[in-house]
Amino acid sequence: MTKKALAHGGLATHHGVSPSCVGLPGGNWPTFTDFLVERFPAISRQVWLERMASSLVVDEFGGLVTPSRPYRGHMRLYYYRALPAEPRIPFEATLLYQDEHLVVADKPHFLPVTPSGHYLQETLLVRLKNQLGLDSLAPIHRIDRETAGLVLFCVQPAERDAYQALFRQHEVSKHYEAIAAWRPELTFPLLRKSRIVPDEPFFRQREVAGDCNSETLIDVLDIRGAQARYGLKPVTGKKHQLRVHMNALGMAIANDRMYPPVAVTPDDDYARPLQLLAKSIAFADPVTGQARRFDSRLSLALD
Repeated sequence: MTKKALAHGGLATHHGVSPSCVGLPGGNWPTFTDFLVERFPAISRQVWLERMASSLVVDEFGGLVTPSRPYRGHMRLYYYRALPAEPRIPFEATLLYQDEHLVVADKPHFLPVTPSGHYLQETLLVRLKNQLGLDSLAPIHRIDRETAGLVLFCVQPAERDAYQALFRQHEVSKHYEAIAAWRPELTFPLLRKSRIVPDEPFFRQREVAGDCNSETLIDVLDIRGAQARYGLKPVTGKKHQLRVHMNALGMAIANDRMYPPVAVTPDDDYARPLQLLAKSIAFADPVTGQARRFDSRLSLALD
């Protein structure tokens, strides 16, 4: 194997999916197989044996992991994730822009940006890799699976950190739109600042007392009866920030299945997408120096 291959765990991208990595702690498992079966209880021993037989599990030096190979800690293994059955998400993204540095897509509701949990092939990243033939494509930022709109990807791995630094340093102007209840007693524009922390279950967030770590500017774009279209400008980028802030103000975003919290999160209802859209994004390109602005072609329906 070449040194380049070893830098990626010795495995190439497979149907748009890059190899996953697991760090190996010190321990006394008899074999690598025994460790993997214990570490990933949802994956059977037979599945690991089949992957090894297909040379789809290697160590960080490119050495093949065989079923009986003795365990060694303090290193990494690479392997492919696979899902036995992955339902098709019946919505397509729109490619808005592509050059040698960036790819910009309009993501539909319900499509995850990157593989996780029950989603692998049915993700924006993997679909774009397969469509464009760009194995090195990587997201610069992410939006919720339920949210529609703009997502930016980096084409050159060496440039990714420069683009991500813009988000870390709050040098990106992001604008969202949302449909929610009209609150005439509130004065707009208003600035919502609060402290957001993880909640239970793990995928939810909540506001608590303490130093603020989230900030959103909220304005009204249109009013129709009991509903309004709001313009949201997040200054920070906490998980679920816009959904949490809108709910805290008594303006839960239409069709939100998490905020306010419910006892059991229902399955996706394709007829009722979350009314939240990543509408525009602008920044000074750290690689080319040019001013960049991208606008979604999608829109939200205000009844």
